[in-house]
Amino acid sequence: MLAITVELLQGTYRADPDGTANTASLTRGEWPPAPSRLLAALVAADGTRDRCRVTDGSELEWFERLPAPDIHAHAQPWHQVLQPRYVVFHKGNAEQSTHQEYVGRRGMQVRPGVRVSARHPFVTYAWDAEVPQRMADALRRRAARVGYLGTADSPVRLRVRAAMPEVEAAEEVFRPDTGGTLEVNVPAAGDVHILDTMYDQWVDHGARVARAQFPALRHQVRYRSPVTPAPNDTGMVAAWLRLGAPLSGRRVTPITTLFKQAVLSRHQAIHGEPPSILHGHGFKGDGYELARFLALPDVGFRRSRGRIHGLALWLPPGCDTVMRQRIRDAAFAVRRLTGRGIDVAVAPRDDEKRPRAADPRRWTRPARCWITAFPALHERRGRLDLYEVSRWCRHAGLPEPVRFRSARSPLAPGAVDLAPVEVNRPGRTGLPYSHIALWFAEPVRGPVVIGAGRQRGMGLCVPVEDGDERDG
Repeated sequence: MLAITVELLQGTYRADPDGTANTASLTRGEWPPAPSRLLAALVAADGTRDRCRVTDGSELEWFERLPAPDIHAHAQPWHQVLQPRYVVFHKGNAEQSTHQEYVGRRGMQVRPGVRVSARHPFVTYAWDAEVPQRMADALRRRAARVGYLGTADSPVRLRVRAAMPEVEAAEEVFRPDTGGTLEVNVPAAGDVHILDTMYDQWVDHGARVARAQFPALRHQVRYRSPVTPAPNDTGMVAAWLRLGAPLSGRRVTPITTLFKQAVLSRHQAIHGEPPSILHGHGFKGDGYELARFLALPDVGFRRSRGRIHGLALWLPPGCDTVMRQRIRDAAFAVRRLTGRGIDVAVAPRDDEKRPRAADPRRWTRPARCWITAFPALHERRGRLDLYEVSRWCRHAGLPEPVRFRSARSPLAPGAVDLAPVEVNRPGRTGLPYSHIALWFAEPVRGPVVIGAGRQRGMGLCVPVEDGDERDG
């Protein structure tokens, strides 16, 4: 994975998205910052051809061929229309519009456009691609020399990483989507050559050469804004947490119950009454649209033991940005979970890949085959067939599987085998439960959670590599 984080040092960003700033008709600035500007900034940082000083330039040609990235950025920034101002004009006839402060010089009007102020000063571009070490090192050297993005009054600091920075990135994600309504300019193969041609012509002809004369640099890709949910929106994880010490997988119900109670308590203390999607009381939608409190076990590897290393809080579709942020704040404010037989520290997950069980990529990567780490509670009594399992998947916001397999015992290494008293809650009618393997026609992105106990982490599934699917 390649992740480039742009830190807005003044918390603001200004750029002219389509060349209309000087007409005073621009009311919204460019947001999110276009990936094509990132390429231009990297080119300017160390030049190309014989002007390179710290790299050889090959990393630029590799970078421009990457697909359109996911862009992690605040989804609803403030767009401030700047007032026109007059600056000194050094050439031409100075008889009219002269300045008292600058005798013999006349003024010209400048319309700076729109300044964008985001709640989060970080914008992260993420590519799911293998990055050769040589290219990553060269990009880091260029990134260290980048001073601004867009206009010169938008100072930035760039960081190139091989993993997604959970703390710095906002929870909103702009994703490439042909059905999206937002057009974003991205790099394409050949852009570095066009920029070299622009530079050569500028050297020969000066300021008469403008970017608008090179329309081949414009490659617009449709993106879907996170404030406009996709028709097949399946919700999102608001917080990934790690435990100070692993717990037995058999403690899944107590730990998720404590996690839920702690989040509700912290939300009450920080933001007031928690929303109904967290506790379910007074909720007017369908029951499967409630929040899910997930325990993340070590499952699926040869030496997996099923111990719980992390926690996650999943939110259903339709949560607005403010609600998601408040719930995220409450989850990250949880520092310790204490209950009967449990006393463990909790902290927001950092960038470390270990433990794998607490790594979001372990649970979110797309796969065609998913196998339960914790058993799934049946939604009703009766015969378990493909129709019934497809019904579970529809309730969980998933596509219907093409086939499935069920067993009373675990189907994946490390998957947790629970007793009935550890699955069914006291005072509730007991339901049958099974370990399930699901196969879908197309890869499905996680987290995948099925069955009647989704809100407390039962039925959590782990993705299986393609090579292992044939063994199911």
